[in-house]
Amino acid sequence: MANMLPSSSANGLEPATNGLEPVTNGLESAANGLESAINGKEAANLHDLNEPFVDNSEGQLFLNEAFKIIVDEVLCRGTDVKQKVCEWKEPEQLALLLDLELRATGESQHRLLQRVKDVAKYSIKTSHPRFFNQLFAGVDYHALAGRFLTEALNTNLYTYEVAPVFVLMEIEVLRGLRQLVGWTEGDGLFCPGGSVSNMYAINLARYQLFPEVKNQGLWGLPRLTIFTSLESHYSVKKGAAFLGIGTDNIILVKVDEGGRMIPEDLDEKIALAKSQGAVPLLVSCTAGTTVQGAFDPLDHIADVCEKHNLWMHVDAAWGGSVLFSKQHRHLMKGVDRANSVAWNPHKMLTAGLQCSALLLQDTTNLLKKCHSANATYLFQQDKFYDVNLDLGDKSIQCSRKVDCVKLWLMWKAVGSSGLAKRVDKAFIHARYLVEQMKKREGFHLLREPEFVNVCFWFIPPSIRGKEGNKDYQDRLAKVAPVIKERMIKEGTMMVGYQPLGNKVNFFRMVVCSPLLSKKDMDFFLDEIERLGKDL
Repeated sequence: MANMLPSSSANGLEPATNGLEPVTNGLESAANGLESAINGKEAANLHDLNEPFVDNSEGQLFLNEAFKIIVDEVLCRGTDVKQKVCEWKEPEQLALLLDLELRATGESQHRLLQRVKDVAKYSIKTSHPRFFNQLFAGVDYHALAGRFLTEALNTNLYTYEVAPVFVLMEIEVLRGLRQLVGWTEGDGLFCPGGSVSNMYAINLARYQLFPEVKNQGLWGLPRLTIFTSLESHYSVKKGAAFLGIGTDNIILVKVDEGGRMIPEDLDEKIALAKSQGAVPLLVSCTAGTTVQGAFDPLDHIADVCEKHNLWMHVDAAWGGSVLFSKQHRHLMKGVDRANSVAWNPHKMLTAGLQCSALLLQDTTNLLKKCHSANATYLFQQDKFYDVNLDLGDKSIQCSRKVDCVKLWLMWKAVGSSGLAKRVDKAFIHARYLVEQMKKREGFHLLREPEFVNVCFWFIPPSIRGKEGNKDYQDRLAKVAPVIKERMIKEGTMMVGYQPLGNKVNFFRMVVCSPLLSKKDMDFFLDEIERLGKDL
Protein backbone atom coordinates (compact mmCIF):
# COMPACT_ATOMS: atom_id res chain seq x y z
CA MET A 1 0.00 0.00 0.00
CA ALA A 2 2.88 2.39 0.76
CA ASN A 3 4.25 2.03 -2.78
CA MET A 4 0.90 3.17 -4.21
CA LEU A 5 1.10 6.54 -2.47
CA PRO A 6 2.47 9.53 -4.40
CA SER A 7 5.97 10.42 -3.24
CA SER A 8 4.86 13.89 -2.28
CA SER A 9 2.23 12.48 0.04
CA ALA A 10 4.74 10.14 1.65
CA ASN A 11 7.18 13.00 2.16
CA GLY A 12 4.35 15.13 3.51
CA LEU A 13 3.84 12.72 6.39
CA GLU A 14 7.35 13.19 7.70
CA PRO A 15 6.83 16.69 9.15
CA ALA A 16 3.57 15.56 10.76
CA THR A 17 5.26 12.55 12.30
CA ASN A 18 8.12 14.68 13.53
CA GLY A 19 5.56 17.06 15.01
CA LEU A 20 4.18 14.27 17.18
CA GLU A 21 7.48 13.75 18.97
CA PRO A 22 7.03 16.58 21.50
CA VAL A 23 3.50 15.31 22.26
CA THR A 24 4.77 11.76 22.69
CA ASN A 25 7.56 12.93 24.90
CA GLY A 26 5.06 14.95 26.93
CA LEU A 27 2.81 11.91 27.37
CA GLU A 28 5.76 9.80 28.46
CA SER A 29 6.64 12.45 30.99
CA ALA A 30 3.05 12.55 32.30
CA ALA A 31 2.96 8.77 32.48
CA ASN A 32 6.19 8.76 34.45
CA GLY A 33 4.72 11.35 36.79
CA LEU A 34 1.54 9.30 37.22
CA GLU A 35 3.60 6.19 37.91
CA SER A 36 5.56 8.07 40.54
CA ALA A 37 2.28 9.27 42.09
CA ILE A 38 0.89 5.74 42.09
CA ASN A 39 4.06 4.38 43.62
CA GLY A 40 3.89 7.12 46.22
CA LYS A 41 0.24 6.29 46.99
CA GLU A 42 1.05 2.59 47.20
CA ALA A 43 3.83 3.44 49.62
CA ALA A 44 1.40 5.50 51.68
CA ASN A 45 -1.14 2.66 51.60
CA LEU A 46 1.60 0.24 52.59
CA HIS A 47 2.41 2.50 55.50
CA ASP A 48 -1.34 2.53 56.44
CA LEU A 49 -1.38 -1.26 56.51
CA ASN A 50 1.01 -1.14 59.44
CA GLU A 51 -1.62 0.70 61.53
CA PRO A 52 -5.25 -0.18 62.42
CA PHE A 53 -7.83 1.49 60.22
CA VAL A 54 -9.87 2.47 63.29
CA ASP A 55 -8.37 4.64 66.00
CA ASN A 56 -9.53 2.97 69.22
CA SER A 57 -8.87 5.95 71.47
CA GLU A 58 -10.74 8.32 69.17
CA GLY A 59 -13.61 5.85 68.76
CA GLN A 60 -13.95 5.25 72.48
CA LEU A 61 -13.94 8.98 73.18
CA PHE A 62 -16.79 9.38 70.68
CA LEU A 63 -18.65 6.48 72.24
CA ASN A 64 -18.32 7.96 75.73
CA GLU A 65 -19.70 11.29 74.55
CA ALA A 66 -22.50 9.60 72.59
CA PHE A 67 -23.37 7.52 75.63
CA LYS A 68 -23.75 10.68 77.74
CA ILE A 69 -26.24 12.01 75.20
CA ILE A 70 -28.16 8.72 75.18
CA VAL A 71 -28.40 8.65 78.97
CA ASP A 72 -29.50 12.28 79.13
CA GLU A 73 -31.92 12.39 76.20
CA VAL A 74 -33.36 8.86 76.27
CA LEU A 75 -33.08 7.68 79.85
CA CYS A 76 -33.33 10.92 81.87
CA ARG A 77 -35.49 13.23 79.80
CA GLY A 78 -37.16 10.28 78.10
CA THR A 79 -38.57 8.95 81.40
CA ASP A 80 -39.44 12.33 82.93
CA VAL A 81 -43.19 12.99 83.02
CA LYS A 82 -42.45 16.71 82.73
CA GLN A 83 -40.99 16.06 79.27
CA LYS A 84 -42.84 15.18 76.08
CA VAL A 85 -43.40 11.62 74.92
CA CYS A 86 -42.73 12.78 71.37
CA GLU A 87 -41.58 15.86 69.47
CA TRP A 88 -43.86 15.45 66.48
CA LYS A 89 -42.76 16.67 63.06
CA GLU A 90 -44.33 16.07 59.67
CA PRO A 91 -42.27 13.68 57.47
CA GLU A 92 -40.92 16.34 55.10
CA GLN A 93 -39.88 18.61 57.97
CA LEU A 94 -38.32 15.74 59.90
CA ALA A 95 -36.29 14.60 56.89
CA LEU A 96 -34.87 18.12 56.52
CA LEU A 97 -34.07 18.43 60.22
CA LEU A 98 -32.21 15.12 60.25
CA ASP A 99 -30.33 15.70 56.97
CA LEU A 100 -30.56 12.00 56.12
CA GLU A 101 -28.59 12.04 52.84
CA LEU A 102 -25.45 9.90 52.80
CA ARG A 103 -22.37 11.49 51.20
CA ALA A 104 -18.90 10.55 49.95
CA THR A 105 -17.05 12.37 52.73
CA GLY A 106 -17.36 11.95 56.47
CA GLU A 107 -18.29 14.49 59.13
CA SER A 108 -16.66 15.86 62.26
CA GLN A 109 -17.15 14.20 65.63
CA HIS A 110 -18.97 17.30 66.85
CA ARG A 111 -21.46 17.07 63.98
CA LEU A 112 -21.96 13.36 64.56
CA LEU A 113 -22.69 13.90 68.25
CA GLN A 114 -25.30 16.46 67.26
CA ARG A 115 -26.81 13.84 64.97
CA VAL A 116 -27.00 11.38 67.89
CA LYS A 117 -28.82 14.06 69.88
CA ASP A 118 -31.23 14.81 67.02
CA VAL A 119 -32.09 11.13 66.57
CA ALA A 120 -32.84 10.86 70.29
CA LYS A 121 -34.78 14.13 70.38
CA TYR A 122 -37.14 13.35 67.53
CA SER A 123 -37.71 9.66 68.32
CA ILE A 124 -40.70 8.42 70.30
CA LYS A 125 -39.81 7.97 73.98
CA THR A 126 -41.14 4.45 74.49
CA SER A 127 -39.70 4.37 78.02
CA HIS A 128 -41.80 7.39 79.04
CA PRO A 129 -44.40 6.58 81.72
CA ARG A 130 -47.11 8.00 79.46
CA PHE A 131 -46.34 5.88 76.42
CA PHE A 132 -49.30 3.47 76.35
CA ASN A 133 -49.35 2.90 72.61
CA GLN A 134 -48.01 -0.64 72.18
CA LEU A 135 -47.67 -3.96 74.01
CA PHE A 136 -44.22 -2.85 75.19
CA ALA A 137 -43.29 0.18 77.28
CA GLY A 138 -40.89 1.37 79.94
CA VAL A 139 -37.32 0.33 80.62
CA ASP A 140 -35.54 -2.16 82.83
CA TYR A 141 -31.98 -0.99 83.42
CA HIS A 142 -30.52 -4.44 84.02
CA ALA A 143 -32.00 -5.67 80.75
CA LEU A 144 -30.71 -2.54 79.04
CA ALA A 145 -27.22 -3.27 80.36
CA GLY A 146 -27.57 -6.74 78.83
CA ARG A 147 -28.53 -5.17 75.50
CA PHE A 148 -25.50 -2.87 75.56
CA LEU A 149 -23.29 -5.84 76.45
CA THR A 150 -24.67 -7.92 73.60
CA GLU A 151 -24.12 -5.13 71.09
CA ALA A 152 -20.55 -4.54 72.24
CA LEU A 153 -19.61 -8.23 72.09
CA ASN A 154 -21.20 -8.54 68.64
CA THR A 155 -21.24 -12.30 68.16
CA ASN A 156 -23.44 -14.80 66.38
CA LEU A 157 -25.38 -17.47 68.26
CA TYR A 158 -24.74 -20.43 65.98
CA THR A 159 -21.74 -22.27 67.42
CA TYR A 160 -20.24 -22.78 70.85
CA GLU A 161 -16.81 -21.77 69.59
CA VAL A 162 -17.88 -18.17 68.79
CA ALA A 163 -20.54 -17.76 71.51
CA PRO A 164 -19.72 -20.12 74.41
CA VAL A 165 -21.24 -17.93 77.13
CA PHE A 166 -24.41 -17.24 75.19
CA VAL A 167 -25.00 -20.82 74.05
CA LEU A 168 -25.03 -21.99 77.67
CA MET A 169 -27.06 -18.95 78.71
CA GLU A 170 -29.74 -19.47 76.06
CA ILE A 171 -30.08 -23.13 77.04
CA GLU A 172 -30.56 -22.15 80.69
CA VAL A 173 -33.01 -19.29 80.04
CA LEU A 174 -35.13 -21.50 77.77
CA ARG A 175 -35.10 -24.21 80.46
CA GLY A 176 -36.38 -21.67 82.99
CA LEU A 177 -39.18 -20.53 80.69
CA ARG A 178 -40.19 -24.14 79.92
CA GLN A 179 -40.40 -24.90 83.64
CA LEU A 180 -42.90 -22.07 84.02
CA VAL A 181 -44.97 -23.62 81.22
CA GLY A 182 -44.87 -26.88 83.15
CA TRP A 183 -42.38 -28.93 81.11
CA THR A 184 -39.39 -30.66 82.68
CA GLU A 185 -37.90 -31.39 79.25
CA GLY A 186 -38.11 -29.88 75.81
CA ASP A 187 -36.42 -27.63 73.30
CA GLY A 188 -36.63 -24.13 71.87
CA LEU A 189 -34.75 -21.10 70.67
CA PHE A 190 -34.97 -17.33 70.62
CA CYS A 191 -36.53 -15.96 67.43
CA PRO A 192 -36.65 -12.52 65.79
CA GLY A 193 -40.15 -11.73 67.06
CA GLY A 194 -43.33 -13.56 68.02
CA SER A 195 -44.53 -13.67 64.41
CA VAL A 196 -41.52 -15.79 63.46
CA SER A 197 -42.06 -18.02 66.51
CA ASN A 198 -45.61 -18.68 65.28
CA MET A 199 -44.31 -19.49 61.80
CA TYR A 200 -41.78 -21.92 63.27
CA ALA A 201 -44.63 -23.74 65.03
CA ILE A 202 -46.57 -24.13 61.78
CA ASN A 203 -43.48 -25.40 59.96
CA LEU A 204 -42.66 -27.90 62.72
CA ALA A 205 -46.23 -29.20 62.81
CA ARG A 206 -46.14 -29.76 59.05
CA TYR A 207 -42.74 -31.47 59.17
CA GLN A 208 -43.86 -33.79 61.96
CA LEU A 209 -46.88 -34.86 59.92
CA PHE A 210 -45.16 -34.89 56.51
CA PRO A 211 -41.35 -35.08 56.97
CA GLU A 212 -40.90 -35.58 53.22
CA VAL A 213 -41.88 -31.93 52.68
CA LYS A 214 -38.35 -30.86 53.59
CA ASN A 215 -36.86 -32.53 50.52
CA GLN A 216 -39.77 -32.93 48.12
CA GLY A 217 -41.60 -29.64 48.70
CA LEU A 218 -45.33 -29.04 48.56
CA TRP A 219 -46.31 -30.86 45.39
CA GLY A 220 -47.29 -34.13 47.06
CA LEU A 221 -49.12 -32.71 50.08
CA PRO A 222 -52.88 -32.70 50.64
CA ARG A 223 -54.75 -29.51 51.46
CA LEU A 224 -53.68 -28.53 54.99
CA THR A 225 -55.78 -26.37 57.29
CA ILE A 226 -54.90 -24.21 60.30
CA PHE A 227 -57.44 -23.23 62.94
CA THR A 228 -57.26 -20.00 64.92
CA SER A 229 -59.65 -17.51 66.46
CA LEU A 230 -61.18 -14.45 64.87
CA GLU A 231 -59.09 -12.29 67.20
CA SER A 232 -55.75 -14.08 66.85
CA HIS A 233 -52.62 -12.29 65.66
CA TYR A 234 -52.27 -11.65 61.94
CA SER A 235 -48.95 -13.51 61.87
CA VAL A 236 -50.86 -16.80 61.66
CA LYS A 237 -52.28 -15.65 58.33
CA LYS A 238 -48.87 -14.39 57.20
CA GLY A 239 -47.29 -17.68 58.21
CA ALA A 240 -49.76 -19.65 56.11
CA ALA A 241 -48.94 -17.46 53.11
CA PHE A 242 -45.16 -17.60 53.70
CA LEU A 243 -45.06 -21.37 54.12
CA GLY A 244 -47.17 -22.11 51.06
CA ILE A 245 -50.23 -23.35 52.96
CA GLY A 246 -52.34 -20.43 51.74
CA THR A 247 -54.48 -17.92 53.57
CA ASP A 248 -57.65 -19.55 52.23
CA ASN A 249 -56.76 -22.53 54.42
CA ILE A 250 -56.87 -20.52 57.64
CA ILE A 251 -60.16 -21.45 59.28
CA LEU A 252 -61.36 -18.82 61.74
CA VAL A 253 -63.05 -20.07 64.89
CA LYS A 254 -65.76 -18.07 66.60
CA VAL A 255 -65.07 -16.20 69.84
CA ASP A 256 -67.29 -15.39 72.81
CA GLU A 257 -68.14 -11.85 73.92
CA GLY A 258 -64.75 -11.56 75.63
CA GLY A 259 -62.78 -12.52 72.51
CA ARG A 260 -61.96 -16.10 73.63
CA MET A 261 -62.03 -19.01 71.20
CA ILE A 262 -65.11 -21.23 71.50
CA PRO A 263 -63.89 -24.88 71.71
CA GLU A 264 -67.21 -26.31 70.52
CA ASP A 265 -67.00 -24.29 67.30
CA LEU A 266 -63.39 -25.43 66.88
CA ASP A 267 -64.45 -29.07 67.15
CA GLU A 268 -67.21 -28.59 64.57
CA LYS A 269 -64.93 -26.79 62.12
CA ILE A 270 -62.25 -29.50 62.36
CA ALA A 271 -64.84 -32.17 61.64
CA LEU A 272 -66.17 -30.15 58.70
CA ALA A 273 -62.67 -29.68 57.23
CA LYS A 274 -62.07 -33.44 57.43
CA SER A 275 -65.37 -34.15 55.71
CA GLN A 276 -64.30 -31.85 52.85
CA GLY A 277 -61.08 -33.80 52.31
CA ALA A 278 -58.70 -31.40 54.05
CA VAL A 279 -56.04 -32.46 56.56
CA PRO A 280 -56.21 -30.41 59.78
CA LEU A 281 -52.67 -29.45 60.75
CA LEU A 282 -52.54 -27.13 63.74
CA VAL A 283 -54.62 -25.13 66.18
CA SER A 284 -53.12 -21.75 67.10
CA CYS A 285 -54.56 -20.54 70.40
CA THR A 286 -53.92 -17.12 71.89
CA ALA A 287 -52.99 -16.26 75.47
CA GLY A 288 -53.49 -12.50 75.54
CA THR A 289 -55.01 -11.27 72.28
CA THR A 290 -53.58 -8.09 70.82
CA VAL A 291 -56.63 -5.88 71.23
CA GLN A 292 -58.79 -7.19 74.07
CA GLY A 293 -56.15 -9.19 75.93
CA ALA A 294 -58.30 -12.33 75.90
CA PHE A 295 -57.05 -15.77 76.93
CA ASP A 296 -58.38 -18.74 74.98
CA PRO A 297 -59.56 -21.67 77.18
CA LEU A 298 -56.45 -23.79 76.68
CA ASP A 299 -57.54 -26.84 78.66
CA HIS A 300 -60.73 -27.26 76.62
CA ILE A 301 -58.89 -26.61 73.36
CA ALA A 302 -56.31 -29.23 74.36
CA ASP A 303 -59.14 -31.76 74.68
CA VAL A 304 -60.22 -30.99 71.11
CA CYS A 305 -56.63 -31.21 69.82
CA GLU A 306 -56.11 -34.58 71.50
CA LYS A 307 -59.39 -35.86 70.08
CA HIS A 308 -58.30 -34.99 66.53
CA ASN A 309 -54.56 -35.59 67.06
CA LEU A 310 -53.60 -32.01 66.14
CA TRP A 311 -50.55 -29.92 67.02
CA MET A 312 -51.56 -27.33 69.63
CA HIS A 313 -49.65 -24.06 69.51
CA VAL A 314 -50.14 -21.26 72.04
CA ASP A 315 -49.32 -17.73 70.92
CA ALA A 316 -48.51 -16.30 74.35
CA ALA A 317 -46.34 -13.52 72.98
CA TRP A 318 -48.31 -10.99 75.00
CA GLY A 319 -49.84 -12.97 77.86
CA GLY A 320 -47.14 -15.55 78.61
CA SER A 321 -45.64 -13.51 81.43
CA VAL A 322 -48.64 -14.22 83.68
CA LEU A 323 -46.95 -17.59 84.25
CA PHE A 324 -44.62 -15.84 86.71
CA SER A 325 -47.62 -14.81 88.86
CA LYS A 326 -49.22 -17.27 91.27
CA GLN A 327 -52.24 -15.00 91.31
CA HIS A 328 -52.79 -14.83 87.56
CA ARG A 329 -51.20 -17.93 86.01
CA HIS A 330 -54.63 -19.62 86.05
CA LEU A 331 -55.36 -17.63 82.88
CA MET A 332 -53.12 -20.09 81.04
CA LYS A 333 -54.39 -23.28 82.66
CA GLY A 334 -53.73 -26.14 80.25
CA VAL A 335 -50.70 -24.56 78.54
CA ASP A 336 -48.59 -27.54 79.62
CA ARG A 337 -50.64 -29.68 77.22
CA ALA A 338 -49.52 -27.67 74.20
CA ASN A 339 -46.86 -28.78 71.71
CA SER A 340 -45.37 -25.30 71.37
CA VAL A 341 -45.54 -21.87 72.96
CA ALA A 342 -44.46 -18.45 71.68
CA TRP A 343 -43.56 -15.98 74.44
CA ASN A 344 -42.19 -12.41 74.19
CA PRO A 345 -40.50 -11.26 77.42
CA HIS A 346 -39.81 -7.95 75.66
CA LYS A 347 -43.46 -7.10 76.19
CA MET A 348 -44.83 -7.32 79.72
CA LEU A 349 -41.48 -8.10 81.37
CA THR A 350 -39.77 -5.11 79.68
CA ALA A 351 -36.73 -7.12 78.58
CA GLY A 352 -36.32 -4.84 75.57
CA LEU A 353 -36.79 -5.42 71.87
CA GLN A 354 -36.39 -8.01 70.84
CA CYS A 355 -36.71 -10.97 73.17
CA SER A 356 -38.96 -13.67 71.75
CA ALA A 357 -38.81 -17.33 72.72
CA LEU A 358 -40.24 -20.38 70.97
CA LEU A 359 -40.68 -23.21 73.49
CA LEU A 360 -41.27 -26.84 72.55
CA GLN A 361 -42.32 -29.88 74.53
CA ASP A 362 -40.55 -32.03 71.91
CA THR A 363 -37.53 -34.10 72.98
CA THR A 364 -36.80 -35.74 69.60
CA ASN A 365 -34.67 -32.90 68.19
CA LEU A 366 -37.48 -31.92 65.84
CA LEU A 367 -36.18 -28.36 65.47
CA LYS A 368 -32.86 -29.56 64.08
CA LYS A 369 -34.35 -32.32 61.91
CA CYS A 370 -36.74 -29.84 60.34
CA HIS A 371 -34.29 -27.00 59.69
CA SER A 372 -30.77 -28.41 59.48
CA ALA A 373 -28.67 -28.00 56.34
CA ASN A 374 -25.47 -29.48 57.82
CA ALA A 375 -23.15 -26.75 56.56
CA THR A 376 -19.72 -28.32 56.98
CA TYR A 377 -17.86 -25.02 57.26
CA LEU A 378 -19.77 -24.30 60.48
CA PHE A 379 -21.03 -27.55 61.94
CA GLN A 380 -18.06 -29.90 61.65
CA GLN A 381 -18.76 -33.15 63.46
CA ASP A 382 -15.15 -33.75 64.52
CA LYS A 383 -14.78 -30.69 66.77
CA PHE A 384 -12.95 -30.99 70.07
CA TYR A 385 -16.11 -30.13 72.11
CA ASP A 386 -19.66 -31.47 72.26
CA VAL A 387 -21.14 -30.53 68.87
CA ASN A 388 -24.65 -30.63 70.34
CA LEU A 389 -23.78 -27.19 71.70
CA ASP A 390 -23.73 -25.83 68.15
CA LEU A 391 -27.31 -24.57 68.11
CA GLY A 392 -27.32 -22.88 64.72
CA ASP A 393 -28.78 -25.72 62.65
CA LYS A 394 -32.00 -25.60 64.67
CA SER A 395 -32.71 -22.19 63.20
CA ILE A 396 -33.77 -21.09 59.72
CA GLN A 397 -31.26 -18.25 60.14
CA CYS A 398 -27.50 -18.36 59.86
CA SER A 399 -26.80 -15.05 61.61
CA ARG A 400 -28.80 -15.05 64.85
CA LYS A 401 -28.68 -12.23 67.34
CA VAL A 402 -28.07 -12.93 71.02
CA ASP A 403 -31.40 -12.16 72.70
CA CYS A 404 -31.10 -14.12 75.95
CA VAL A 405 -28.70 -11.85 77.87
CA LYS A 406 -31.17 -9.05 78.54
CA LEU A 407 -33.69 -11.46 80.07
CA TRP A 408 -31.03 -13.44 81.95
CA LEU A 409 -29.49 -10.35 83.59
CA MET A 410 -32.88 -8.90 84.51
CA TRP A 411 -34.02 -12.26 85.90
CA LYS A 412 -30.79 -12.52 87.89
CA ALA A 413 -31.31 -9.00 89.25
CA VAL A 414 -34.89 -9.30 90.53
CA GLY A 415 -35.53 -13.05 90.57
CA SER A 416 -38.72 -14.84 89.65
CA SER A 417 -40.45 -13.18 92.59
CA GLY A 418 -39.54 -9.72 91.31
CA LEU A 419 -40.90 -10.50 87.86
CA ALA A 420 -44.08 -11.85 89.47
CA LYS A 421 -44.50 -8.57 91.37
CA ARG A 422 -44.10 -6.67 88.10
CA VAL A 423 -46.95 -8.66 86.54
CA ASP A 424 -49.15 -8.31 89.62
CA LYS A 425 -48.58 -4.55 89.78
CA ALA A 426 -49.69 -4.16 86.16
CA PHE A 427 -52.99 -5.89 86.99
CA ILE A 428 -53.44 -3.62 90.02
CA HIS A 429 -52.93 -0.50 87.91
CA ALA A 430 -55.36 -1.79 85.28
CA ARG A 431 -58.03 -2.43 87.94
CA TYR A 432 -57.47 1.04 89.39
CA LEU A 433 -57.88 2.62 85.96
CA VAL A 434 -61.14 0.75 85.37
CA GLU A 435 -62.48 1.79 88.79
CA GLN A 436 -61.69 5.44 88.08
CA MET A 437 -63.26 5.25 84.62
CA LYS A 438 -66.51 4.04 86.12
CA LYS A 439 -66.61 7.15 88.31
CA ARG A 440 -66.34 9.52 85.37
CA GLU A 441 -68.95 10.49 82.83
CA GLY A 442 -68.11 9.83 79.20
CA PHE A 443 -65.96 6.71 79.60
CA HIS A 444 -67.60 3.50 78.38
CA LEU A 445 -65.78 0.18 78.68
CA LEU A 446 -65.87 -2.29 75.82
CA ARG A 447 -66.00 -4.98 78.53
CA GLU A 448 -64.44 -5.75 81.89
CA PRO A 449 -60.80 -6.46 81.07
CA GLU A 450 -59.44 -9.95 81.60
CA PHE A 451 -55.85 -8.75 81.32
CA VAL A 452 -54.14 -5.34 81.30
CA ASN A 453 -55.67 -4.16 78.00
CA VAL A 454 -58.32 -1.59 78.98
CA CYS A 455 -60.56 -0.98 75.95
CA PHE A 456 -63.03 1.90 76.05
CA TRP A 457 -64.83 4.64 74.18
CA PHE A 458 -64.66 8.26 75.23
CA ILE A 459 -68.01 9.88 74.53
CA PRO A 460 -67.76 13.68 74.27
CA PRO A 461 -70.49 15.82 75.89
CA SER A 462 -71.91 16.70 72.45
CA ILE A 463 -73.12 13.15 71.74
CA ARG A 464 -73.86 11.83 75.24
CA GLY A 465 -77.41 10.55 75.51
CA LYS A 466 -77.78 10.46 71.72
CA GLU A 467 -77.06 6.76 71.23
CA GLY A 468 -80.32 6.37 69.30
CA ASN A 469 -79.41 8.90 66.62
CA LYS A 470 -78.65 7.54 63.15
CA ASP A 471 -75.30 9.29 62.96
CA TYR A 472 -74.19 8.36 66.50
CA GLN A 473 -71.83 5.54 65.50
CA ASP A 474 -70.28 7.61 62.70
CA ARG A 475 -69.67 10.52 65.05
CA LEU A 476 -68.30 8.25 67.77
CA ALA A 477 -65.91 6.61 65.28
CA LYS A 478 -64.27 10.00 64.64
CA VAL A 479 -63.55 10.79 68.30
CA ALA A 480 -60.56 8.52 68.96
CA PRO A 481 -58.59 9.52 65.82
CA VAL A 482 -58.93 13.24 66.61
CA ILE A 483 -57.92 12.81 70.28
CA LYS A 484 -54.96 10.68 69.15
CA GLU A 485 -53.81 13.36 66.72
CA ARG A 486 -54.06 16.05 69.38
CA MET A 487 -52.11 14.12 72.02
CA ILE A 488 -49.31 13.26 69.60
CA LYS A 489 -48.95 16.81 68.28
CA GLU A 490 -48.86 18.14 71.84
CA GLY A 491 -46.59 15.27 72.91
CA THR A 492 -48.41 14.65 76.19
CA MET A 493 -48.96 10.89 75.81
CA MET A 494 -49.60 8.12 73.31
CA VAL A 495 -52.35 5.49 73.30
CA GLY A 496 -53.66 3.28 70.50
CA TYR A 497 -57.12 2.97 68.99
CA GLN A 498 -58.80 0.62 66.51
CA PRO A 499 -62.15 -0.75 65.36
CA LEU A 500 -62.97 -4.40 66.03
CA GLY A 501 -65.59 -6.32 64.08
CA ASN A 502 -68.73 -4.19 64.08
CA LYS A 503 -67.44 -1.96 66.89
CA VAL A 504 -66.29 1.50 65.81
CA ASN A 505 -62.97 3.04 66.88
CA PHE A 506 -62.19 2.70 70.57
CA PHE A 507 -59.07 3.24 72.67
CA ARG A 508 -56.87 0.37 73.85
CA MET A 509 -54.97 1.45 76.93
CA VAL A 510 -52.07 -0.94 77.71
CA VAL A 511 -50.96 -0.94 81.35
CA CYS A 512 -47.61 -2.73 81.53
CA SER A 513 -44.71 -0.32 82.12
CA PRO A 514 -42.88 -0.83 85.43
CA LEU A 515 -42.48 2.97 85.59
CA LEU A 516 -46.22 3.58 86.00
CA SER A 517 -47.91 5.00 89.09
CA LYS A 518 -51.50 5.85 89.96
CA LYS A 519 -50.69 9.47 89.11
CA ASP A 520 -50.13 8.38 85.50
CA MET A 521 -53.51 6.63 85.46
CA ASP A 522 -55.22 9.78 86.73
CA PHE A 523 -53.33 11.95 84.23
CA PHE A 524 -54.41 9.66 81.42
CA LEU A 525 -58.10 10.07 82.20
CA ASP A 526 -57.77 13.84 82.71
CA GLU A 527 -55.92 14.20 79.41
CA ILE A 528 -58.50 12.21 77.42
CA GLU A 529 -61.20 14.47 78.85
CA ARG A 530 -59.22 17.65 78.10
CA LEU A 531 -58.43 16.64 74.54
CA GLY A 532 -61.95 15.44 73.71
CA LYS A 533 -64.35 17.66 75.59
CA ASP A 534 -65.00 20.00 72.63
CA LEU A 535 -65.61 17.30 70.01
